[in-house]
Amino acid sequence: MNKFIKSEAISTGFAMFSMFFGAGNIIFPLVVGQYAGEHNFSAILGLLITAVLMPFTGVVAMILYDGNYRRFFGRLGKIPGFLITLTLLTLLGPLGSIPRCIALSYATLKTLVPGLSSLGFSAFTCLIVYLMTIRKNRLLDLLGTFLTPLLLVLLFSVIVKGLLTPADYALNASSDVNFFWHGLKEGYNTMDLMAAFFFSSTIISILKTKERGQDTDSKNYLKLTIQASFVGASLLAIVYIGFSYIAAFHAPALNISRSDELLSALTIKIAGPYAGYLACTTIALACLTTAIALSAVFSDFMQKEVFQNKVHYKTVLAGTLIVTFFVSTFEFNGISAFLGPILEVCYPGLIALTLFNIFFYNKTFLGKKVALILLPLFALQMGY
Repeated sequence: MNKFIKSEAISTGFAMFSMFFGAGNIIFPLVVGQYAGEHNFSAILGLLITAVLMPFTGVVAMILYDGNYRRFFGRLGKIPGFLITLTLLTLLGPLGSIPRCIALSYATLKTLVPGLSSLGFSAFTCLIVYLMTIRKNRLLDLLGTFLTPLLLVLLFSVIVKGLLTPADYALNASSDVNFFWHGLKEGYNTMDLMAAFFFSSTIISILKTKERGQDTDSKNYLKLTIQASFVGASLLAIVYIGFSYIAAFHAPALNISRSDELLSALTIKIAGPYAGYLACTTIALACLTTAIALSAVFSDFMQKEVFQNKVHYKTVLAGTLIVTFFVSTFEFNGISAFLGPILEVCYPGLIALTLFNIFFYNKTFLGKKVALILLPLFALQMGY
């Protein structure tokens, strides 16, 4: 039983990392490092709070609610909870994260293939996502067993080589506090807390199914999920820190203004043309895995909750990806410009809701007094 839990925790932790590690997770640590330069420690600390600590706090919250995001958001009322769920999933789905993943994949790969068509690439990628998402029951195995180990090896290789290559910091006269808040707000753009609510539901459901095939206690999936979350969060934190520092070291010499071009330019500069091309291709695959995971979650919600199983899952998935295709034509910067103001408003509120649902889930859990002190502090992030 312990061997089963340990192996599944590692595999599921890798899968969590791959699910979360999409377009925003790649670009925004680089943007933070490029902006902060020698003040990167303060900036990355802020980003780790909103892009690692809070998302996996969201996973813990969902464990308390048995992976049921309807119950989680239903604490606000049935109709408000449904509307918030629909809004968040739409932003994570065809109007935000999925097309952003496709757009970043295109921006990364066009360095390798200069004549690559944006429309053709988006259409082909949506077709691949469709074919892969149909087999959603194999999603964790696909992500945790094959793609993530390759991705991690290449990412860590680029990070280590980038940190060992001599370079100067970019100088900036702003105070450390300003950089901390900049990193904190850039963490909103990863959208990881939003994704945590819905990825957790998928992961817990699959782990329960797997556990029924083992001679294990029915509550072991809770321990397994927490252990897997620790693995996934640790991997994300290491990659974020490494990416931010290599950007702080090397980005000033590149003179890159477009955030979506920063990744390919840095990897090729650090790793060399051949290894850089391999890293770019693998990172594009990482974006694809996140698009697959989000497509499965959004289509499942629409089919069951909105269409009440009256429309076939494949039809809903096809409609999702058609909308995704059109949104992806606005490219990474256009999609990010649309999402930015929305996330500035809703992300602090989701942090407050997460803490509220943890503290008030059980009256003896940390106590109401602690919750009443902390919730306004997190809500005040909207003012910064």
